[in-house]
Amino acid sequence: MAEALNEQEPGSGAELAVIVGSGVAGLTAAVYAARGNLRPLVFEGPEPGGQLSLTSVVENFPGFPDGINGFDLVDNIRLQAERFGARCVAHSVTGIDFGQRPFVLLTDGDPAQRRAHSVIIASGARARMLGLPAEGEMLGRGLSTCATCDGAFFKERRVIVVGGGDSAMEDAIYLTKFAAEVHVVHRRNLLRASRIMQDRAFAKKEIHFHWNRAPVEFLRDPGGKLTGLRVRATDTGDGAPLEEIPADGVFYAIGHIPNTDMLGGALPRDAQGYLTAHGVRSAIPGVFIAGDVADHRYQQAATAAGTGCAAAMEAEDWLEEQGLLHRA
Repeated sequence: MAEALNEQEPGSGAELAVIVGSGVAGLTAAVYAARGNLRPLVFEGPEPGGQLSLTSVVENFPGFPDGINGFDLVDNIRLQAERFGARCVAHSVTGIDFGQRPFVLLTDGDPAQRRAHSVIIASGARARMLGLPAEGEMLGRGLSTCATCDGAFFKERRVIVVGGGDSAMEDAIYLTKFAAEVHVVHRRNLLRASRIMQDRAFAKKEIHFHWNRAPVEFLRDPGGKLTGLRVRATDTGDGAPLEEIPADGVFYAIGHIPNTDMLGGALPRDAQGYLTAHGVRSAIPGVFIAGDVADHRYQQAATAAGTGCAAAMEAEDWLEEQGLLHRA
């Protein structure tokens, strides 16, 4: 167990550890940091709990053989972190000055200027959306942004995947394990996916392609249940008649946007905009990275939890190296 040498209350000095984000990665980091006696301060951000809190049932997180509601899973981790001394505040970090030590954090709606010796960036990534009418209402009611999370709910059903890249092909192929039919809607007549992913998708008899088509509206029954997708042709002009594709579920696979706006250009990113790190250590000493903000491949709750754990342990070690902690 590490013991803080300069533990202070919020507002009176620098925090030992601040965590930006309250999804699985951030809250797991909070559990480990709190157990390390860092009394971490967690900024929950604009979407407390992250994307997982919008998932109705999570069946692939270890330890829950019957599944668990996504909101309940995140809330349980938060309560666990708070039990050990983590503090969660309902504010967003809008900027971080890494040119000073301790670091200076700017927040929205929080009058106190926060300073921190170490920062864990676990701000996650948000799914790209199309902006269709009722899109927000349909999330969790037939619309999903995670085939791995929700595919099993569509056994022997008919589903639609929107997209044409590697992620879309991966999702379409994955969904053939459950769905009777998988319909891929793509706005072009050529896929952006790699050749190997295209070949795999074309080889699946359950996958059907709708070329040069763009979604315009969700189809719903009188009770609000999703029944399909209305699409328009992208290659025949605006006067082309709309078409309807019946389906029980729609999966968006058009990419994610890492939540890095508050960082400006302070930390390096890859070609897709995700933060890069050496393990979980960033290019700036004392700054650590966890979860989907640096993960464009797996984006699973289990992998996010693992990196959150690692980031907190690395932060504790780094604080000890700086003489801010000692081992009891």
